[in-house]
Amino acid sequence: MKTQGIAYLKKGGIRLTEVEVKDPGPGQVQVETLVCGICAMDLYAFKHGTNSFPFPMPAGHEGLSVVTKIGPGVTDLKEGDRVAGGSFAKVSNIAASSLHKVPKSDIPDEQWIVEPVSCVVTGVDRCSLLPGDRVAVIGCGFMGLMLIQLLGRSYVDRLVGIDVNPARLRMAKRFGADTVIDSSKCDKEALARQLKALELDSVIEATGSQPGIDLAERIVKMNGRLILFGWIHDKGEFSGTTWHLGGFTVFNASPLGKLRDTFPAAIRLIKKKVIDLSPLVTHVVPFEKYPDLLERVTAGKQNGYIKGVVSMK
Repeated sequence: MKTQGIAYLKKGGIRLTEVEVKDPGPGQVQVETLVCGICAMDLYAFKHGTNSFPFPMPAGHEGLSVVTKIGPGVTDLKEGDRVAGGSFAKVSNIAASSLHKVPKSDIPDEQWIVEPVSCVVTGVDRCSLLPGDRVAVIGCGFMGLMLIQLLGRSYVDRLVGIDVNPARLRMAKRFGADTVIDSSKCDKEALARQLKALELDSVIEATGSQPGIDLAERIVKMNGRLILFGWIHDKGEFSGTTWHLGGFTVFNASPLGKLRDTFPAAIRLIKKKVIDLSPLVTHVVPFEKYPDLLERVTAGKQNGYIKGVVSMK
């Protein structure tokens, strides 16, 4: 059968495609994607092209799908199961072992974007939280705000949210941050001294930027934990003197640095609304309008954008 999909281009941009999908093979199931979240990686691929990645760029990876066919040897899934997994292809064959069942609930499909929540679980796992810890999150975008939602429901003593967007800082405050700081309106030296005095046990760098790393390494306490959550696509720099004398431990909190399978935990957190995506999913568009939304967001012309989701129905 033929189905619709997308492909990012080598030098930037996107095209809608039509691909042939065969029956699922051994260990596979065939799924129809219901919705798929737009990752920052998708935005980067659209803007900079697939040549900027050291690996083949997948066309979406934050899907919620329904199983439509079962391949030979698959026993733990059945037709009609809703699963976390899928892409910007309307129909695809996926290894059953990589999918996780999603329970029935009153939560809308566009808020069952499990994959990024699983990344947030990895970020908090890397904090190795102890009761009474003090934590700062640098960057209150989609991922940073989910980190604050989860940390705000934990037993931290102080939770600090740092960003340059007042609206997002207000949201961080609502989600449980004790202190929010607009770093664009602060003297850098004074801000570093203020935050260093808090003796922050963990600092999560969620901007994927050099200024974020510069601030993080200056404010984490001696022997604390610096969690590199954001992805710097080019080379980053660090102060060897600061890292050596600080004595802190640096953790890679990318999905490949996970300590466990984080999807089951992510599904439970969404179901209980410990992490609530309803205020964070700001734009839902049909499949055909996806290129238009990418164009507006990457050009900075989409006001209020936090997270986009594509409806594949």
